[in-house]
Amino acid sequence: MLLGQVKGHLVSTAKVPSLNGKKLLVVEIASVREHGLVLTGRDMVCIDAVQAGKGELVILVQGSSSRIAPDLGDVPTDAVIVGIVDSLQAMGKDFDCRQLSREG
Repeated sequence: MLLGQVKGHLVSTAKVPSLNGKKLLVVEIASVREHGLVLTGRDMVCIDAVQAGKGELVILVQGSSSRIAPDLGDVPTDAVIVGIVDSLQAMGKDFDCRQLSREG
């Protein structure tokens, strides 16, 4: 599983039929560091299974895990948003899910 921040949505009018009706979102991968949550600059397109919105911190899965998400068994995908993060505690700290900085 990965953490990421939703950056926006993607529209595709030409696609395989099993993608019809699926919301596609652009997500930037995030990493937990000692000083806070950091955006990595790596973006990916994910199918949204939880109605996430722009700016939200989300949990995403890839590979075989993405293909067994509910209602996605016949969808050719490698990344699915499966959760919206409400709070995060790591390294003995509570992190603000709304405050993400740039790596580097």
